[in-house]
Amino acid sequence: MARKKDKSIEFKEALHGKKLPILTLDDRWYQLIPEHEKTVAIKQLENNLNNLLKKQGKMINDIKDMKKLKKKLMSEIVANMEPDSSPAGRLKAKKLEKSHQFIEEINSKMQSADNTLLDMPYEIKRANEELMIESMKVCYAKLKHNQKDIKELDQWIRQTREALKVRIIQKQDKEIENSSLYSYMHDILGNTVLDILDDKE
Repeated sequence: MARKKDKSIEFKEALHGKKLPILTLDDRWYQLIPEHEKTVAIKQLENNLNNLLKKQGKMINDIKDMKKLKKKLMSEIVANMEPDSSPAGRLKAKKLEKSHQFIEEINSKMQSADNTLLDMPYEIKRANEELMIESMKVCYAKLKHNQKDIKELDQWIRQTREALKVRIIQKQDKEIENSSLYSYMHDILGNTVLDILDDKE
């Protein structure tokens, strides 16, 4: 017995070079895969994609916040430049040193966030494609099921049409026969007897 071919490879090849919209941000995907038709795999892949998008958004905001903080610290460095040996000068020197440390930490964090952020589009693209492949499996199964139903319904319609034609002919034959009987009896018996027959209908 031949093994059922896994469609994942075919679907993956079909997606090669295609620019997909982010599925969880696209209304058409929700129409294609309504909530009640989502498999466990689709729900997991959907969550994974949404989490990656949230992570990307958070990292972008974090980098913006770090840039603002760095700008503020740079302003403090400029304000505390050239400290002298007075108590106020020593305080300025301390602030200056702290600001330099914070800036180094921020630079390190920003560098790390930038590196992670560079990989995010590829991770999102991969997660999106995985979700699309799983969605294509559901759609393919639905199409195959519908094709089977369409074939059965088409056969039923053909049979019903044939049976209906036979019934229509039978009805017409009965109407013709009744018309002939009525006409014949009218000619022989007249209206009075026919009125009695009509009352019994």
